[in-house]
Amino acid sequence: MRAAGAGWENWGRNVTAEPLRVERPLDTAGLQRCVAGAAGAGQRVKAVGAGHSFTDIAATDGVQLDLSALQGVVAVDTGRCRVRLRAGTRLHRIPALLEPYGLAMPNLGDIDRQSIAGAVSTGTHGTGAGFGGMATQVAGVTLVQPDGGLLSVGSGDPLLPAAALGLGALGVIADVTLQCVPAFVLQAEERSEPLADVLEGLDDRVKATDHFEFYWFPHTDRAATKANTRLPGAARCRPPGPAARWINDSLLANTVFRGTCAVGSAVPAVVPAVNAAAARLLGGRDYSDASARVFTTRRNVRFREMEYAVPADRLGPAFSALRELIEERRWRISFPVEVRWAAADDRWLSTAYGRETAYIAVHRYYREDFAEYFDAVEELMLAHGGRPHWGKLHSLQAAALAERYPRFRDFLAVREQLDPGRVFANAYLDRVLGA
Repeated sequence: MRAAGAGWENWGRNVTAEPLRVERPLDTAGLQRCVAGAAGAGQRVKAVGAGHSFTDIAATDGVQLDLSALQGVVAVDTGRCRVRLRAGTRLHRIPALLEPYGLAMPNLGDIDRQSIAGAVSTGTHGTGAGFGGMATQVAGVTLVQPDGGLLSVGSGDPLLPAAALGLGALGVIADVTLQCVPAFVLQAEERSEPLADVLEGLDDRVKATDHFEFYWFPHTDRAATKANTRLPGAARCRPPGPAARWINDSLLANTVFRGTCAVGSAVPAVVPAVNAAAARLLGGRDYSDASARVFTTRRNVRFREMEYAVPADRLGPAFSALRELIEERRWRISFPVEVRWAAADDRWLSTAYGRETAYIAVHRYYREDFAEYFDAVEELMLAHGGRPHWGKLHSLQAAALAERYPRFRDFLAVREQLDPGRVFANAYLDRVLGA
């Protein structure tokens, strides 16, 4: 199916595009025809998933491929706990697709609106010092090449570390094979704690907890912590009741927070008091449930985000420098700073490639100007060896990125081999990989 070009906007409402036309393939064969037809006409091609990247990685003035019809399971290998999914499958649909097979994804981020292809291609991750980002779960990927042919990259293939997190530069993903695990339960502990207590002995706490993260509310001395412990799939679930879930996940985390962000945007002077109240309200519950229902939450408040990955042993000084920066500049920041962890991995363009990693993410309400805040934080994170999240705002170009990724030039060589005519390029890839 095809349609005339129409305006496109991402979820954060900070990126727009005017594609030449939009095509909506209904199956892999249709996807192949779309790519081959566009390439044959000398047009550039870019696939789009759910539009949850804050960068213009999915924007194009060429042919936009809407993969929303490519949903569901292609095949299951229960013996190896592997599931092959069509590229456009949304993360929030995957748990129900895996449930009949007694499987689950090993780790997830806190937002599940993305497509699986978009999530792995941009380096989406959750938290847990012993667990990698989503691209580390990729055991195989099928790429549509410029001539419309299919390239299958499987487990053990030397191209997999490049193709599993390829930024859309190596072809259009038709399907992804995920290495899953037997279904499991998560025991969640959410607390509001003094920030000093969180930072004291933080390394030991992170290593002793399967999935730990915290949110610091600027202008306060408190943090909201989340500690998730993995339990067997047969463990008893004690999910929050409907009323408790609505209060925490809908009323406090979305409705009230949207209001406080709007008030803070209009009257910045109230932000410290609002943050102090929010820091004490969020937290203070224990529950257990199927893993995906604990990992993820609904996020209805629109924002813009920048996230940098720093070596885990640099988290302390980087975070301290961020706190000092906010105080010195006298900004009023309503959104909490999010801190997470990931294990080292072998994906060439992964922010955790070759090193144990901590992530520091900063946000601004979508109606607020983020430029000054993000620019200053970026400079600080770069000084601590930071690597930017590919789907979140940053200013780095190819030359600077090449210094931060040991296999960067190897990735460029694979790109030259698979897409010498730059059929899959766009302005973002021209900036971060070179034209």
